[in-house]
Amino acid sequence: MSAPTPAREERRDVSRRRFLGYLVAAPTLVVAAEFGRQQLFAPPGASAAAIPSPPQVADVYDLCDAIRDSARPTANLVKVEVNRDGTVSFALPRSDNGQGIITSTAMIIAEEMDLDPDQVIVTLADSRPELVFNQLTGGSSTTFSTFTPVRVAAAIAKGALLDAAGHILGQDVDTLTSRSGLITGAGGSAIPFSELTEAAASDVTKEVQVALKPREEFRILGTDRGKSDARAIVTGKKKFLADMKVPDALPTVICRGPNLNSAPQGVENADEVRNMPGITDVVMVNSGVAVRARTTGQAIDGVNALRVQWDGGTVEGENDESVLEQVRAAELPLAVPSVPGETVEGDFTFYFRSNSALETNLAIADVRDGSAEIWSALKIPITVQHDIAEQLGMPVNAVTLHVAEGGGSFGRRLFGDAAKEAAEVSQKLGKPVSLIWTRSDDSRQGRVHPLATSRVRAVVSGDSVVSYEQRHTSVTTDFGHGFGDAVTAAAGKAPLGAVGLSEAIWELTQNTPYDFGAQTRTLSEVDLRFNTSSMRNVYSPDVCTARDLIVDRIAEKMGKDSYEFRREFLRNDDMRAVLDKVVEEGNWGRSMPEGTAQGLGFHVEYKSFAACLVEIDCRPETVNRKVRSARTGPRVTKVVFASDSGLILNPLGYKAQVMGGINDGLAMTLTSGLHLDDGHFVEASWDNYFYTRQWNTPLEMEIFIVDNGRPEPGGVGELAVAPTCGAVANAYARATGKVPEYFPIMHKEPLPFEPYPTVPPVPPSPTDGLELAR
Repeated sequence: MSAPTPAREERRDVSRRRFLGYLVAAPTLVVAAEFGRQQLFAPPGASAAAIPSPPQVADVYDLCDAIRDSARPTANLVKVEVNRDGTVSFALPRSDNGQGIITSTAMIIAEEMDLDPDQVIVTLADSRPELVFNQLTGGSSTTFSTFTPVRVAAAIAKGALLDAAGHILGQDVDTLTSRSGLITGAGGSAIPFSELTEAAASDVTKEVQVALKPREEFRILGTDRGKSDARAIVTGKKKFLADMKVPDALPTVICRGPNLNSAPQGVENADEVRNMPGITDVVMVNSGVAVRARTTGQAIDGVNALRVQWDGGTVEGENDESVLEQVRAAELPLAVPSVPGETVEGDFTFYFRSNSALETNLAIADVRDGSAEIWSALKIPITVQHDIAEQLGMPVNAVTLHVAEGGGSFGRRLFGDAAKEAAEVSQKLGKPVSLIWTRSDDSRQGRVHPLATSRVRAVVSGDSVVSYEQRHTSVTTDFGHGFGDAVTAAAGKAPLGAVGLSEAIWELTQNTPYDFGAQTRTLSEVDLRFNTSSMRNVYSPDVCTARDLIVDRIAEKMGKDSYEFRREFLRNDDMRAVLDKVVEEGNWGRSMPEGTAQGLGFHVEYKSFAACLVEIDCRPETVNRKVRSARTGPRVTKVVFASDSGLILNPLGYKAQVMGGINDGLAMTLTSGLHLDDGHFVEASWDNYFYTRQWNTPLEMEIFIVDNGRPEPGGVGELAVAPTCGAVANAYARATGKVPEYFPIMHKEPLPFEPYPTVPPVPPSPTDGLELAR
């Protein structure tokens, strides 16, 4: 990774403001934080060469702001604790599914307390209903919303320890230094944190003001650090939920219907299956028929042996094109302003994509004696806890919900489907269960990115774009999880409330970064009873792809180079700096062989500006290359990505996040579509759902940080997806001379596999692959 580029203007630093926190009454040192509103993200300046567009909602207040502000009232309930062994503990009220927030949070605390990160123990907090909105992991907002309160609590803890040490040593606090958990005074006298935690504790909760460490004194933040669990992952020692042993919690698999959301009507051979080897229980539940067994393999055998009567599901008889027809019927009209000029327009379709993560949907549940204990990887546990309590007929405080680390999310773990199912099965059986979704469950019955269309029309007059309209229409995105609390979750499940939440997310995330005169962006959704969710980057990959394709068409109509046009019409110099970086590092405009090309994409979201340059190979020898049972097609050979994402806490973690987002974008644009046929999705495993594979990932990938000196971090987790999608679409159009009209681009190519049947629901696992190892 390249070193950060120098700041181009004086750094805007508010780090010496004083913040309010609390010393909490406790036998050892416990600290909580309260924090005030931070500066709004208002990009300065506008291009004088373009017609300035009116301010957009997300310019001054976006989803990150909303999530952080909603967390503010309960920030003082999240505590940093100094332990008697000198370590520092923090229960993070968020969900880590591989994005590395446990590591970065430990770095924040270590920085402010002058510790080594290994001295900080960060765990995931259980569901805490009293936090209300402050236990939501989504919108790439975790670091943005927790950065200041965690720092405040850590700084107060360090101050209390210094005060206690000064009192014991009889020295002025200003003469003391702290490093690696040891406070040193004049003459070499030293006291470890472990001997101070009780002395520094407070008998009563009291307010404390503190100034945070200035950025120029950081020694940990801004440096590369590997994930705290990286070694355990690569050596196989990492324990995921599937490895967790809860007494008597046996593997449980649900037999699911042939169509999406098919409900069971009866079981013909339940007793026969109960008598199969290893099987302990068979019980009908809302979503199917659960089989509990001694091993997962035995449970799957039982599932495949069941003969169940099913209803037709929620989308019986539907296919890609019938759903697309209904979505098109809901499109809002474009209204070209009555001004002179030429129109540039496009109409794009985005088919269903899977939210399936590397680790399938899992949960462990023990529901007995009027109480429930659940373990699952959940991004909004408070909502799930309320739902489970209602489902079981228990008070909320009778349900304990442990948030486990997950192996990937892509928005999938915003929902507690597996946790609710496990609780239902356990209650009916009176036994603990370890429920696992199979890969085919994830693909065929899991959450999906909704099918959508995006229509764009721009009016060009001379050297100006005088209007820009985008109409995005979609199968409804399910926001039934709300903003992390039971009230907004209930609103999100009601028809009018669902519309309101979708519109709020749309306005808080969608932002056209160009001065295109009069602009409108509207969302229209139609509920077709699919299981959808906020798959990584929510609306933005589709919206950005359509926008980037039209931006290139506008540039072509004006006779301008794509880069030069974007640079002229971007709304401020900070955006231009990011675009300039990828163009410089990617050698934009270089001579390339016929059938290959470069493409640009640009996106603004999460307090960040991001640009992507890709090179694609669409030559026949590449497109037609053969890999067994694989979808190959065009190959992106090089990606150059740059962003201004504010303060980067862990550049190595940033790079990993961006690499993941790039591969997501490649998949969404080229290969990874779900095919709906007669009420069910055809894909039934990762063998035939074509996420980016080794043969499709770029041979070259360069990632750069553009540091403009902002004092706090923006969001990174999902940032790379949308601009990568736009860049790949434009590169494809330039290489082939054909602007793609639907995505993934390979969606209508013949399937390179024989679809698995829907009954039995779980395809057989390969037993011997030696003949394929050539």
